[in-house]
Amino acid sequence: MGLSTPEVGIDDELGSRRGRVLSGLLHHRLGVVGGALLLIVVLAALLAPWIAPYPADEVHFETPFQLPRTVGFALGTDDLGRDILSRILYGTRASLQVGVLAVALAIVVGAPLGLLAGYWRWLDALVSRLTDLLLAFPFLIVAVGLAAINGASLANAAIALGLAQVPTMIRVVRAETLRLKGHEFVLAARTMDASGVRILATHVLPNAMSSIIVQATVIMPVAVIGEALLSFLGLGIQPPSPSLGIMLSDAQQYIVRAPYAAFFPGLAIVIICLAFNLFGDALRDVLSPGSRRK
Repeated sequence: MGLSTPEVGIDDELGSRRGRVLSGLLHHRLGVVGGALLLIVVLAALLAPWIAPYPADEVHFETPFQLPRTVGFALGTDDLGRDILSRILYGTRASLQVGVLAVALAIVVGAPLGLLAGYWRWLDALVSRLTDLLLAFPFLIVAVGLAAINGASLANAAIALGLAQVPTMIRVVRAETLRLKGHEFVLAARTMDASGVRILATHVLPNAMSSIIVQATVIMPVAVIGEALLSFLGLGIQPPSPSLGIMLSDAQQYIVRAPYAAFFPGLAIVIICLAFNLFGDALRDVLSPGSRRK
């Protein structure tokens, strides 16, 4: 009796793929830097209630405009004596919350529409018109409308930013679906009389997840900047809740006297966006070797 070759299970294949992706990221220098920055940002946001020196809205009227490295105030204080470091930690937490909600909305709405448009060409025209309609309303206009109806809030800012990213997500998933539906495994599923919905759910979507994940890393920094912009204009998170955009808005009144009050929140936004961009570029290179830059 000959020895039979053991079959490789789906779990083994997925584990091997995860191992290759992790190995590729660890050998990508910019990816390591981006991943380290991203880990620091996420941990700072999650642990903000425990590592922040003070509550975000705690006022110290006796110590306004304290310079950085003052005892008890590592990054100084603002005009009301609030600790800038504490407010940055809580503001980062709010920015990531808006980013995650915006990404989730873009994926939940955009991915199914992209799959349908790419697989059934007769739906492509309808989805394309919907995409054009969404593009006709910039996120700032949507945010103003939501603020007028329900009031400015974190949830409304996330909805406006998420809807603004839906067209891009539709186009990315549609392109992946058009590419994948011509592959042999999809053609084989068709010959076995598998329904279109089953093919999309079991064959196309799992293979398109890498593009969706990469696009999510692109949406996150856009959402962070968009949240800061909306809060700066008074259309996002409302005081006294901390936000990096609110901190920049407050600091512009005394930019000459206390430039550090605007510098540190702006630096936090740069670090968050840089972390997602570096990690997203590395993830794209690892998941799509053909697009890897020399």
